[in-house]
Amino acid sequence: MSQSIKLAWRNMWRNWRRTVIALVAIVLGVILLLFMDGLIKGSDQAIFGNAVRLYGGNLQVHAPGFRDKASRLPLLPLADADAVVAAARALPQVVAAEKRINTAGIVSSHGNAAPVAITAIEPAIEAPISLQAENISAGRFLSAEDGDAIVIGKALADRLQVGVNDNVTLLGRSQNELMRQHTFTVVGIYDLHMPDAEKGMVLIPLTDAQTLYNLRGQATEAAIFLKAIGSEDTVMAALQANLPDYEVDSWQTLKPDLRQALDTKFAFSSFFGIVVLFIASIGILNLMLMAVFERTREMGVLAALGMKGRQVMGLFLLEGSLIGVVGAVLGCGLGLILIAAMGQVGIDLSSFTTGMGDVGALMGSRLYPVITVADLLSRAVLVVVIAAIASLYPAWQASRKEPAQALHHV
Repeated sequence: MSQSIKLAWRNMWRNWRRTVIALVAIVLGVILLLFMDGLIKGSDQAIFGNAVRLYGGNLQVHAPGFRDKASRLPLLPLADADAVVAAARALPQVVAAEKRINTAGIVSSHGNAAPVAITAIEPAIEAPISLQAENISAGRFLSAEDGDAIVIGKALADRLQVGVNDNVTLLGRSQNELMRQHTFTVVGIYDLHMPDAEKGMVLIPLTDAQTLYNLRGQATEAAIFLKAIGSEDTVMAALQANLPDYEVDSWQTLKPDLRQALDTKFAFSSFFGIVVLFIASIGILNLMLMAVFERTREMGVLAALGMKGRQVMGLFLLEGSLIGVVGAVLGCGLGLILIAAMGQVGIDLSSFTTGMGDVGALMGSRLYPVITVADLLSRAVLVVVIAAIASLYPAWQASRKEPAQALHHV
Protein backbone atom coordinates (compact mmCIF):
# COMPACT_ATOMS: atom_id res chain seq x y z
CA MET A 1 0.00 0.00 0.00
CA SER A 2 2.84 2.37 0.84
CA GLN A 3 4.37 1.74 -2.59
CA SER A 4 1.06 2.61 -4.26
CA ILE A 5 0.83 5.84 -2.26
CA LYS A 6 4.38 6.81 -3.26
CA LEU A 7 3.63 6.09 -6.93
CA ALA A 8 0.34 8.01 -6.78
CA TRP A 9 2.05 10.97 -5.11
CA ARG A 10 4.80 11.00 -7.74
CA ASN A 11 2.28 10.80 -10.58
CA MET A 12 0.28 13.60 -9.03
CA TRP A 13 3.15 16.06 -9.43
CA ARG A 14 4.41 14.96 -12.84
CA ASN A 15 1.99 17.36 -14.49
CA TRP A 16 2.18 19.93 -11.73
CA ARG A 17 0.27 22.63 -13.62
CA ARG A 18 -2.81 20.46 -13.95
CA THR A 19 -2.54 19.42 -10.31
CA VAL A 20 -2.18 23.03 -9.19
CA ILE A 21 -5.26 24.03 -11.19
CA ALA A 22 -7.26 21.22 -9.59
CA LEU A 23 -5.94 22.16 -6.13
CA VAL A 24 -6.82 25.84 -6.63
CA ALA A 25 -10.38 24.88 -7.56
CA ILE A 26 -10.67 22.56 -4.56
CA VAL A 27 -9.17 25.09 -2.15
CA LEU A 28 -11.47 27.87 -3.35
CA GLY A 29 -14.45 25.53 -3.11
CA VAL A 30 -13.56 24.51 0.44
CA ILE A 31 -13.02 28.13 1.51
CA LEU A 32 -16.39 29.08 0.04
CA LEU A 33 -18.14 26.20 1.76
CA LEU A 34 -16.54 26.94 5.12
CA PHE A 35 -17.29 30.64 4.83
CA MET A 36 -20.94 29.86 4.07
CA ASP A 37 -21.03 27.52 7.07
CA GLY A 38 -19.47 30.24 9.21
CA LEU A 39 -22.04 32.82 8.09
CA ILE A 40 -24.98 30.48 8.70
CA LYS A 41 -23.73 29.39 12.12
CA GLY A 42 -22.77 32.93 13.06
CA SER A 43 -26.24 34.23 12.21
CA ASP A 44 -27.86 31.36 14.10
CA GLN A 45 -25.72 32.03 17.15
CA ALA A 46 -26.57 35.74 17.03
CA ILE A 47 -30.32 35.22 16.55
CA PHE A 48 -30.67 32.41 19.06
CA GLY A 49 -28.35 34.10 21.55
CA ASN A 50 -30.18 37.42 21.44
CA ALA A 51 -33.57 35.70 21.56
CA VAL A 52 -32.46 33.90 24.70
CA ARG A 53 -31.36 37.17 26.28
CA LEU A 54 -34.59 38.89 25.29
CA TYR A 55 -37.12 36.24 26.25
CA GLY A 56 -35.76 35.04 29.56
CA GLY A 57 -32.99 32.48 29.24
CA ASN A 58 -32.28 29.27 27.39
CA LEU A 59 -34.45 27.41 29.87
CA GLN A 60 -37.23 28.36 32.25
CA VAL A 61 -38.54 26.47 35.27
CA HIS A 62 -42.16 26.94 36.37
CA ALA A 63 -44.63 25.47 38.80
CA PRO A 64 -46.86 22.60 37.60
CA GLY A 65 -49.70 23.82 35.41
CA PHE A 66 -47.89 26.84 33.97
CA ARG A 67 -47.28 25.28 30.55
CA ASP A 68 -51.00 24.94 29.80
CA LYS A 69 -51.62 28.59 30.73
CA ALA A 70 -48.34 30.07 29.48
CA SER A 71 -50.01 32.55 27.11
CA ARG A 72 -51.83 34.15 30.07
CA LEU A 73 -48.66 34.43 32.22
CA PRO A 74 -50.36 33.08 35.36
CA LEU A 75 -48.97 33.88 38.82
CA LEU A 76 -48.04 30.36 39.90
CA PRO A 77 -45.23 30.67 42.48
CA LEU A 78 -42.44 28.11 42.63
CA ALA A 79 -42.55 25.98 45.77
CA ASP A 80 -38.87 26.69 46.48
CA ALA A 81 -37.38 29.16 44.02
CA ASP A 82 -34.01 29.27 45.80
CA ALA A 83 -33.63 25.49 45.53
CA VAL A 84 -34.46 25.62 41.81
CA VAL A 85 -31.87 28.33 41.17
CA ALA A 86 -29.26 26.46 43.22
CA ALA A 87 -29.89 23.25 41.25
CA ALA A 88 -29.45 25.13 37.98
CA ARG A 89 -26.25 26.89 39.05
CA ALA A 90 -24.72 23.55 40.03
CA LEU A 91 -24.69 22.43 36.37
CA PRO A 92 -21.44 23.22 34.50
CA GLN A 93 -23.24 24.42 31.35
CA VAL A 94 -25.10 27.17 33.22
CA VAL A 95 -23.75 30.74 33.11
CA ALA A 96 -26.44 32.37 35.25
CA ALA A 97 -29.77 31.59 36.89
CA GLU A 98 -32.17 34.02 38.47
CA LYS A 99 -35.60 34.29 40.04
CA ARG A 100 -38.30 36.17 38.16
CA ILE A 101 -41.95 37.08 38.28
CA ASN A 102 -43.76 37.18 34.95
CA THR A 103 -47.34 38.36 34.60
CA ALA A 104 -49.60 40.42 32.39
CA GLY A 105 -50.79 43.93 33.15
CA ILE A 106 -51.56 47.40 31.84
CA VAL A 107 -49.28 50.42 31.93
CA SER A 108 -50.75 53.89 31.58
CA SER A 109 -49.72 57.55 31.57
CA HIS A 110 -51.20 60.84 30.35
CA GLY A 111 -54.45 59.13 29.47
CA ASN A 112 -52.72 56.55 27.28
CA ALA A 113 -52.63 52.86 28.18
CA ALA A 114 -51.16 49.67 26.75
CA PRO A 115 -51.24 45.97 27.68
CA VAL A 116 -47.79 44.64 28.60
CA ALA A 117 -45.93 41.64 29.91
CA ILE A 118 -44.44 42.60 33.25
CA THR A 119 -41.10 40.97 33.98
CA ALA A 120 -39.65 41.40 37.47
CA ILE A 121 -35.93 40.66 37.58
CA GLU A 122 -32.91 40.59 39.84
CA PRO A 123 -30.99 43.56 38.36
CA ALA A 124 -27.54 42.50 39.58
CA ILE A 125 -27.82 39.16 37.75
CA GLU A 126 -29.72 40.45 34.73
CA ALA A 127 -27.63 43.52 33.85
CA PRO A 128 -24.58 41.69 32.35
CA ILE A 129 -26.69 39.39 30.14
CA SER A 130 -29.85 41.37 29.32
CA LEU A 131 -30.41 42.47 25.73
CA GLN A 132 -32.47 45.39 27.03
CA ALA A 133 -29.59 46.47 29.29
CA GLU A 134 -27.24 46.43 26.32
CA ASN A 135 -29.56 48.62 24.25
CA ILE A 136 -30.50 51.39 26.67
CA SER A 137 -31.06 54.50 24.54
CA ALA A 138 -32.01 56.88 27.36
CA GLY A 139 -31.44 56.78 31.10
CA ARG A 140 -30.02 53.62 32.63
CA PHE A 141 -30.84 50.02 33.45
CA LEU A 142 -32.29 48.86 36.75
CA SER A 143 -29.97 48.54 39.75
CA ALA A 144 -30.18 46.47 42.93
CA GLU A 145 -30.88 49.62 44.96
CA ASP A 146 -33.85 50.71 42.86
CA GLY A 147 -37.36 50.91 44.23
CA ASP A 148 -40.49 51.82 42.27
CA ALA A 149 -38.37 51.94 39.09
CA ILE A 150 -39.26 50.69 35.63
CA VAL A 151 -37.50 50.24 32.29
CA ILE A 152 -39.67 50.37 29.15
CA GLY A 153 -39.20 50.07 25.40
CA LYS A 154 -38.88 53.02 23.04
CA ALA A 155 -42.06 52.17 21.14
CA LEU A 156 -44.01 52.01 24.40
CA ALA A 157 -42.48 55.29 25.60
CA ASP A 158 -43.57 56.96 22.38
CA ARG A 159 -47.08 55.55 22.74
CA LEU A 160 -47.40 56.71 26.34
CA GLN A 161 -45.62 60.00 25.59
CA VAL A 162 -43.21 59.56 28.49
CA GLY A 163 -39.48 59.89 28.97
CA VAL A 164 -36.86 59.23 31.62
CA ASN A 165 -37.93 60.36 35.13
CA ASP A 166 -41.62 60.45 34.16
CA ASN A 167 -44.14 58.41 36.14
CA VAL A 168 -46.31 55.59 34.82
CA THR A 169 -49.00 53.54 36.52
CA LEU A 170 -48.75 49.76 36.42
CA LEU A 171 -51.93 47.75 36.89
CA GLY A 172 -51.94 43.99 37.40
CA ARG A 173 -53.68 41.09 39.08
CA SER A 174 -52.23 39.72 42.31
CA GLN A 175 -52.03 36.07 43.32
CA ASN A 176 -55.47 36.21 44.97
CA GLU A 177 -57.00 37.75 41.79
CA LEU A 178 -57.26 41.26 43.27
CA MET A 179 -56.34 44.17 41.00
CA ARG A 180 -53.25 46.00 42.23
CA GLN A 181 -51.74 49.19 40.85
CA HIS A 182 -48.64 51.16 41.64
CA THR A 183 -46.79 54.20 40.33
CA PHE A 184 -43.29 53.67 38.93
CA THR A 185 -40.64 56.08 37.70
CA VAL A 186 -39.13 55.47 34.28
CA VAL A 187 -35.38 55.18 34.83
CA GLY A 188 -34.46 53.80 31.40
CA ILE A 189 -35.73 53.30 27.85
CA TYR A 190 -34.38 50.52 25.64
CA ASP A 191 -34.36 50.48 21.83
CA LEU A 192 -34.16 47.07 20.14
CA HIS A 193 -35.52 48.16 16.74
CA MET A 194 -38.30 45.65 17.47
CA PRO A 195 -41.47 47.71 18.02
CA ASP A 196 -43.63 44.75 19.05
CA ALA A 197 -41.18 43.66 21.74
CA GLU A 198 -40.65 47.25 22.89
CA LYS A 199 -44.38 47.85 23.23
CA GLY A 200 -45.11 44.61 25.02
CA MET A 201 -42.42 44.22 27.70
CA VAL A 202 -41.52 46.26 30.80
CA LEU A 203 -38.95 45.46 33.48
CA ILE A 204 -39.22 46.16 37.21
CA PRO A 205 -37.19 44.99 40.24
CA LEU A 206 -38.18 41.62 41.69
CA THR A 207 -38.68 43.08 45.19
CA ASP A 208 -41.25 45.58 43.90
CA ALA A 209 -43.21 42.85 42.13
CA GLN A 210 -43.18 40.62 45.20
CA THR A 211 -44.80 43.42 47.20
CA LEU A 212 -47.19 44.52 44.46
CA TYR A 213 -48.50 41.04 43.67
CA ASN A 214 -48.52 39.69 47.21
CA LEU A 215 -45.69 37.22 46.52
CA ARG A 216 -43.29 38.17 49.30
CA GLY A 217 -40.09 36.18 49.01
CA GLN A 218 -41.47 34.16 46.09
CA ALA A 219 -40.98 33.93 42.33
CA THR A 220 -43.01 32.45 39.48
CA GLU A 221 -40.07 31.53 37.26
CA ALA A 222 -36.42 30.61 37.26
CA ALA A 223 -34.60 31.85 34.14
CA ILE A 224 -31.50 29.88 33.21
CA PHE A 225 -28.79 31.08 30.80
CA LEU A 226 -26.36 28.57 29.26
CA LYS A 227 -22.81 28.90 27.96
CA ALA A 228 -23.69 27.72 24.46
CA ILE A 229 -26.76 27.59 22.27
CA GLY A 230 -27.69 24.03 21.37
CA SER A 231 -27.12 22.37 24.75
CA GLU A 232 -30.69 23.04 25.94
CA ASP A 233 -31.90 19.45 25.60
CA THR A 234 -29.04 18.02 27.68
CA VAL A 235 -29.41 20.57 30.46
CA MET A 236 -33.20 20.31 30.37
CA ALA A 237 -33.00 16.55 30.91
CA ALA A 238 -30.61 17.01 33.84
CA LEU A 239 -32.77 19.70 35.41
CA GLN A 240 -35.95 17.72 34.98
CA ALA A 241 -34.31 14.75 36.70
CA ASN A 242 -33.23 16.95 39.62
CA LEU A 243 -36.52 18.87 39.75
CA PRO A 244 -39.26 16.31 39.05
CA ASP A 245 -41.96 18.46 40.65
CA TYR A 246 -41.46 21.39 38.27
CA GLU A 247 -42.00 22.10 34.57
CA VAL A 248 -38.80 22.76 32.61
CA ASP A 249 -39.16 24.38 29.19
CA SER A 250 -36.95 26.07 26.64
CA TRP A 251 -37.72 29.47 25.14
CA GLN A 252 -38.38 27.69 21.84
CA THR A 253 -41.36 25.91 23.38
CA LEU A 254 -42.76 29.03 25.01
CA LYS A 255 -42.20 31.26 21.95
CA PRO A 256 -43.47 29.20 18.97
CA ASP A 257 -43.88 32.27 16.73
CA LEU A 258 -40.18 33.10 16.92
CA ARG A 259 -39.33 29.42 16.48
CA GLN A 260 -41.32 29.40 13.24
CA ALA A 261 -39.51 32.50 11.95
CA LEU A 262 -36.15 30.94 12.75
CA ASP A 263 -37.14 27.69 11.02
CA THR A 264 -37.97 29.66 7.88
CA LYS A 265 -34.61 31.40 8.03
CA PHE A 266 -32.82 28.08 8.59
CA ALA A 267 -34.58 26.49 5.59
CA PHE A 268 -33.53 29.39 3.35
CA SER A 269 -29.90 29.40 4.51
CA SER A 270 -29.69 25.59 4.23
CA PHE A 271 -31.00 25.72 0.65
CA PHE A 272 -28.44 28.40 -0.23
CA GLY A 273 -25.68 26.31 1.35
CA ILE A 274 -26.71 23.26 -0.69
CA VAL A 275 -26.58 25.34 -3.89
CA VAL A 276 -23.06 26.54 -3.04
CA LEU A 277 -22.01 22.97 -2.24
CA PHE A 278 -23.43 21.72 -5.54
CA ILE A 279 -21.61 24.40 -7.56
CA ALA A 280 -18.30 23.70 -5.83
CA SER A 281 -18.76 19.95 -6.29
CA ILE A 282 -19.43 20.32 -10.01
CA GLY A 283 -16.24 22.34 -10.40
CA ILE A 284 -14.13 19.79 -8.58
CA LEU A 285 -15.77 16.91 -10.44
CA ASN A 286 -15.16 18.51 -13.83
CA LEU A 287 -11.47 19.14 -13.20
CA MET A 288 -10.88 15.64 -11.88
CA LEU A 289 -12.69 14.06 -14.79
CA MET A 290 -10.60 15.99 -17.32
CA ALA A 291 -7.37 15.17 -15.47
CA VAL A 292 -8.07 11.44 -15.49
CA PHE A 293 -9.42 11.22 -19.06
CA GLU A 294 -6.29 12.94 -20.35
CA ARG A 295 -4.25 10.05 -18.94
CA THR A 296 -6.04 7.21 -20.69
CA ARG A 297 -2.94 6.44 -22.71
CA GLU A 298 -0.92 6.27 -19.51
CA MET A 299 -3.40 3.71 -18.20
CA GLY A 300 -2.83 1.72 -21.38
CA VAL A 301 0.94 1.74 -20.78
CA LEU A 302 0.44 0.47 -17.22
CA ALA A 303 -1.88 -2.27 -18.48
CA ALA A 304 0.66 -3.25 -21.15
CA LEU A 305 3.30 -3.58 -18.42
CA GLY A 306 1.15 -6.13 -16.63
CA MET A 307 -0.97 -4.16 -14.18
CA LYS A 308 -4.46 -5.54 -13.77
CA GLY A 309 -7.52 -3.40 -14.37
CA ARG A 310 -8.39 -3.13 -10.69
CA GLN A 311 -4.80 -2.12 -9.89
CA VAL A 312 -4.88 0.63 -12.51
CA MET A 313 -8.22 1.85 -11.24
CA GLY A 314 -6.99 1.75 -7.64
CA LEU A 315 -3.86 3.73 -8.49
CA PHE A 316 -5.77 6.57 -10.14
CA LEU A 317 -8.44 6.50 -7.47
CA LEU A 318 -5.70 6.90 -4.87
CA GLU A 319 -4.14 9.75 -6.83
CA GLY A 320 -7.47 11.58 -7.04
CA SER A 321 -8.00 11.05 -3.33
CA LEU A 322 -4.53 12.48 -2.57
CA ILE A 323 -5.36 15.59 -4.59
CA GLY A 324 -8.56 15.86 -2.58
CA VAL A 325 -6.66 15.44 0.71
CA VAL A 326 -4.09 18.13 -0.16
CA GLY A 327 -6.84 20.49 -1.36
CA ALA A 328 -8.94 19.82 1.72
CA VAL A 329 -6.04 20.49 4.10
CA LEU A 330 -5.06 23.72 2.36
CA GLY A 331 -8.67 24.83 1.98
CA CYS A 332 -9.56 24.11 5.59
CA GLY A 333 -6.44 25.91 6.82
CA LEU A 334 -7.04 29.02 4.72
CA GLY A 335 -10.77 28.94 5.41
CA LEU A 336 -10.15 28.74 9.14
CA ILE A 337 -7.78 31.73 8.96
CA LEU A 338 -10.36 33.74 6.99
CA ILE A 339 -13.21 32.91 9.39
CA ALA A 340 -11.02 33.64 12.43
CA ALA A 341 -10.09 37.04 10.98
CA MET A 342 -13.69 37.88 10.09
CA GLY A 343 -14.81 36.60 13.48
CA GLN A 344 -12.68 39.28 15.13
CA VAL A 345 -13.91 42.29 13.14
CA GLY A 346 -17.34 41.04 12.04
CA ILE A 347 -19.29 41.79 8.87
CA ASP A 348 -21.39 44.95 8.71
CA LEU A 349 -25.02 43.97 8.01
CA SER A 350 -26.68 47.25 8.95
CA SER A 351 -27.85 47.87 5.39
CA PHE A 352 -29.30 44.34 5.04
CA THR A 353 -31.08 43.66 8.34
CA THR A 354 -33.20 46.82 8.49
CA GLY A 355 -36.04 45.28 6.49
CA MET A 356 -35.91 41.80 8.04
CA GLY A 357 -38.16 42.50 11.03
CA ASP A 358 -37.55 40.77 14.35
CA VAL A 359 -35.11 38.24 12.88
CA GLY A 360 -32.96 41.04 11.45
CA ALA A 361 -33.06 42.95 14.72
CA LEU A 362 -32.04 39.86 16.67
CA MET A 363 -29.20 39.22 14.23
CA GLY A 364 -27.77 42.67 14.95
CA SER A 365 -25.80 45.07 12.80
CA ARG A 366 -22.63 42.95 12.69
CA LEU A 367 -22.30 39.26 11.96
CA TYR A 368 -19.41 37.24 13.37
CA PRO A 369 -18.79 33.98 11.45
CA VAL A 370 -18.04 30.91 13.55
CA ILE A 371 -16.92 27.40 12.65
CA THR A 372 -16.55 24.18 14.57
CA VAL A 373 -14.09 21.31 14.33
CA ALA A 374 -16.94 19.07 13.21
CA ASP A 375 -17.63 21.44 10.27
CA LEU A 376 -13.97 21.41 9.24
CA LEU A 377 -13.78 17.62 9.33
CA SER A 378 -17.07 17.10 7.51
CA ARG A 379 -16.12 19.47 4.68
CA ALA A 380 -12.64 17.93 4.39
CA VAL A 381 -14.09 14.42 4.14
CA LEU A 382 -16.69 15.62 1.63
CA VAL A 383 -14.03 17.09 -0.66
CA VAL A 384 -11.92 13.92 -0.54
CA VAL A 385 -14.99 11.81 -1.37
CA ILE A 386 -15.89 14.10 -4.30
CA ALA A 387 -12.33 13.93 -5.67
CA ALA A 388 -12.32 10.14 -5.33
CA ILE A 389 -15.68 9.79 -7.04
CA ALA A 390 -14.52 12.08 -9.84
CA SER A 391 -11.53 9.78 -10.42
CA LEU A 392 -13.47 6.55 -10.08
CA TYR A 393 -15.64 6.59 -13.18
CA PRO A 394 -13.06 7.53 -15.86
CA ALA A 395 -10.45 5.23 -14.29
CA TRP A 396 -12.97 2.38 -14.31
CA GLN A 397 -13.82 3.07 -17.96
CA ALA A 398 -10.17 3.19 -18.99
CA SER A 399 -9.26 0.09 -16.99
CA ARG A 400 -11.79 -1.91 -19.04
CA LYS A 401 -10.15 -1.03 -22.34
CA GLU A 402 -7.65 -3.23 -24.04
CA PRO A 403 -4.06 -1.92 -23.72
CA ALA A 404 -3.78 -1.35 -27.47
CA GLN A 405 -7.04 0.64 -27.53
CA ALA A 406 -5.98 2.76 -24.55
CA LEU A 407 -2.56 3.42 -26.07
CA HIS A 408 -4.21 4.83 -29.23
CA HIS A 409 -6.60 7.07 -27.22
CA VAL A 410 -6.42 10.75 -28.26
